Amino acid sequence: MTRENTRVVELLLFLIAWLGHACFVMAILNILYAQPIHRDLLKRMRIFLGVVIFFTPPILKSTLLINYSQVLDQALSENRWGIGAIYISTCLIISGVILPAITIQRLLRKQPKKLLLETTTTYDLEKELGYRPIGDGKYSRLAKYRWNQLFKVDFTELTLCFPNLPKALDSLTILHISDLHWIGTPGKIYYEWIFTKAISSFGEPDLVVITGDLIDTDDHIAWLASLRPLLSWKSAGLAILGNHDYWCDHEKLRKELVSQGFINLGNSYQLLQIRGETVALIGQECPWFTPSADVSTIPDGVFRICLSHTPDNISFARKAKVDLMLSGHNHGGQIRLPLFGSIFVPSFYGRRFDMGTFQIGDMVLHVSRGLGEKEPLRFHCNPQITRICLKRAASSDEK
Repeated sequence: MTRENTRVVELLLFLIAWLGHACFVMAILNILYAQPIHRDLLKRMRIFLGVVIFFTPPILKSTLLINYSQVLDQALSENRWGIGAIYISTCLIISGVILPAITIQRLLRKQPKKLLLETTTTYDLEKELGYRPIGDGKYSRLAKYRWNQLFKVDFTELTLCFPNLPKALDSLTILHISDLHWIGTPGKIYYEWIFTKAISSFGEPDLVVITGDLIDTDDHIAWLASLRPLLSWKSAGLAILGNHDYWCDHEKLRKELVSQGFINLGNSYQLLQIRGETVALIGQECPWFTPSADVSTIPDGVFRICLSHTPDNISFARKAKVDLMLSGHNHGGQIRLPLFGSIFVPSFYGRRFDMGTFQIGDMVLHVSRGLGEKEPLRFHCNPQITRICLKRAASSDEK
């Protein structure tokens, strides 16, 4: 092999290993952000791990003069696997085998059997309003970038089929709202337009549910009083809180939700009478709010809907025999690359449940991309509000 070819191979090995290194460190960051760690500490961890991702490989290579191909050749020929050879090999396997395999699997993921129909209409609020409703949030400057798709909002409609859905609940509708992140950007008119459009285009739902992260500052609790009248429901409005609410005055927020007509589920459940049938609405705010909801007294045979801010509570939901789980938290990653998809997802499961509809056993999980974000950046990952229609699968006797 010529010296030029050797340099090309060495450069390719270095870049591929660097990608694997970045994926490994990002997986650690995802898991850390899924834990109830103080947000200030998480911010420092994110900065530190960002430095580790971008600067550690080139610094080590330039200062220690590490030659990746020589390290691997020596390990293979002499069977002497030092820390460097093991880590380089691991990074190469992550980027060369594991990452492509996971990406292909995600691209080929089949539609859940219980998902009968999914349609999406996208509205560009800059065109609808005639300007970008940037507002005055802490990071408002980010919303000014033209490539930022912050104001292109997806109105998604899902039709889900459940064999055990009571006949009276056939065509029950749920308006799922998540991750509002009221901080000033986008401005309040952004949410006013979305809420008004959702009710006018989707129609009044049976239930309105909010799955956490309403606020990022205590001052923005006041927005609820003016935005709530734009939402209406036939049976009930329900809400839980998320990790961003946890770091604010969450007790004041809960009181305001109740005063505006919402049922504050917290870590508990409510048995609601809807169309003459009993439905269990379960709230799960762990790991930030504890203890977990006790569902042991829910009667058998009752249709169960769980509001969980993070989809990481899947194991809880399955043990609780939940039929439909609604979540947010992950924002779809906010920045998604073509084919590859999301990069940073604050979940123990990494990118697995970053957004969309999944079927785990008999349970259906829908993860909303949410309407807001503390750092207002969106790329190939539009904000989302979802209308869900529940259909009953006819039994053989009814066909």
